[in-house]
Amino acid sequence: MKVAVIISFILCSFFGYGQGTSNTKKQWTLEDCFAYAKEKNISIKTTVLSKNAAEVNYDQSKSSRLPNLTGSASQNLSFGNSIDPITSDYVSQKVNSTSVGINSSVTLYQGNQISNQIKQNKLLVDQNSSFVEEAQNNVILSITEAYLQILYNNEGIRIAENNLKASEKEVQRAKLRLDAGSIARKDYTDALSQAATNKYNLIAAQNDLSKQILVLKQLLELGPEEDFEIAFPLESKTPDVIPSKIEVYNKAIALMPEIKASQINVAVSEKELDIAKGSYLPTLSLSGSLGSGYTNTQELNFSDQLNLNFNQRVGLSLTVPIFNRNQTKAQVQNAKISIDKAEIALQTAQKDLYKKIQTAWENATASSEQMTSAQSAKEAAEESYVLSQKKYELGALSTTDLVISQNTYTNAAQNYIQAKYLNILYTQLLSFYQGNEIKI
Repeated sequence: MKVAVIISFILCSFFGYGQGTSNTKKQWTLEDCFAYAKEKNISIKTTVLSKNAAEVNYDQSKSSRLPNLTGSASQNLSFGNSIDPITSDYVSQKVNSTSVGINSSVTLYQGNQISNQIKQNKLLVDQNSSFVEEAQNNVILSITEAYLQILYNNEGIRIAENNLKASEKEVQRAKLRLDAGSIARKDYTDALSQAATNKYNLIAAQNDLSKQILVLKQLLELGPEEDFEIAFPLESKTPDVIPSKIEVYNKAIALMPEIKASQINVAVSEKELDIAKGSYLPTLSLSGSLGSGYTNTQELNFSDQLNLNFNQRVGLSLTVPIFNRNQTKAQVQNAKISIDKAEIALQTAQKDLYKKIQTAWENATASSEQMTSAQSAKEAAEESYVLSQKKYELGALSTTDLVISQNTYTNAAQNYIQAKYLNILYTQLLSFYQGNEIKI
């Protein structure tokens, strides 16, 4: 009996430990979010499917150089005067005939249209690869922004919690002083009002954090029932040096997939022009067939007739375009227009990239200066608030003045963390445009 109890205790302890281990919540780092989103994000999956379709088209176009092969079989029954389809004799009787054959043809020359189509489809595969990379970059930037917003909201919650704790203590002191008759009731109600305001601010900050976590979960395609918790870094560092915007742009123009995609689009349009011009040139095709048949007008049996009627054919076909109602001319003109449009689209993409870099650089520079000023203001406001608390405890400061001091400190602290995380965001953007990984 004792042995059974001991064994039961060991098993319960073992399974209890295993369950405790499996229930540990995962904390998502920024790198975890990047890796997971690349596999699960819907927009990335969509562009991958488009790339897969482009690869299928590319493989199919390479097969256009190969000959085709088709088989045929027919059974015919005719009455009266007719031509025997097997012997080609004129007969006046019922004819029951069977025909079988294999046909093949291959295009030998078509104005290089096949080769140009293959090259164009390869360019489309490369372009779709750039689209995939661009989608990944967009998701990475969105995740970075959402992640930093969560860090910002989390620090805002800490400030709100500290303010609420401080205001609750102030309410307790104010109540004691009111009971002792050393302050007016208005001072007590001011303390109550500030505590209620700080509680409201805490709830609002917690709600903002929940909303931002939802944004990040949706970027990761996590369901609403899945628990999600990010790993908060010990310290989010801001870079000391902001690079030159021209330096960033020169690197980005050679690295960013949206620029590569636009450049490839120009090449795709140029190949479309080559394909259109190919319609002006003649087409040379080779064809061949094997066939045989059976007819009841001959006295031989089925297998003997198949051997007797066996025939082979080989032929060359040359098609020379003379006039097709200006269809080729219109295709060539439209292809030239497409090239001009693709070049304009490339210029637009380059302008948009420079605008993004210019905006990020200006925001990084401004937030860096703002952060320095905000840090000084926060430290001064914090020191002033600490002194105000001490004066309030000694009865040398009214509740209203204490509330003003606390609000000044809160605003200064909020301004600092806002400038801090904006600076991290925009400096990371500048680093990303230079081909570096985002690290917080």
